[in-house]
Amino acid sequence: MKRIRPTLAIQFIRNMKFTAIISALTATSVAAFAPSMGGRSITSLDAAVVYFSTSTGNTETIAEYIAAAASIEVEEIGDASETEIVAYDGLIIGSPTWNTGADEQRSGTTWDDFLYSTLPNLDLEGKNVAVFGMGDQQSYMDNYCDAAGELYDLFEAKGCKMFGLTSTDGYSHLESKAQRDGKFCGLMCDEDNQYDLSEDRAKAWVEQLKSEGFAF
Repeated sequence: MKRIRPTLAIQFIRNMKFTAIISALTATSVAAFAPSMGGRSITSLDAAVVYFSTSTGNTETIAEYIAAAASIEVEEIGDASETEIVAYDGLIIGSPTWNTGADEQRSGTTWDDFLYSTLPNLDLEGKNVAVFGMGDQQSYMDNYCDAAGELYDLFEAKGCKMFGLTSTDGYSHLESKAQRDGKFCGLMCDEDNQYDLSEDRAKAWVEQLKSEGFAF
């Protein structure tokens, strides 16, 4: 039987090892870089996000309370891309109310353009959505957190599943466009008059959302 010369055998083994290494590196590279293709990757670990817009910083404060309690990211809605928004399974959205008494564009923030220019073009059917709002019960007791009601109505009209209605107990407003069937359409906070209650309200609301099946 003809023997293979040692030099050829060694070369054959080296070629086999090289091929195996290249295959492993290729598979690793694909796994590492594939999630980043097409923009930010949304995984089951960050299936929800908090979007807000603010004028004085109060809405951002509440957004951060909620994000911390839920261990999720928080972002200004004006900085979010359409691709990113539709990639999430759940959206927690919040705004202040500045255009009191208005039928639309009540927030006086980036939300006003988003709701009427961007939202109509997004496919959000079946997304989980929860709303929070900011208001001043003493100075604007007839229009407390009106913009939250606008967020609720427009996202619900897009086929979203709405979560997180809360009791009106403990508030001193007179009227609000954010009320639905005797309840608020989400979490309402007043950093002007009840700032000491806001963080605990946010934590309790996040727990309520979890009990309702809102996935974080």
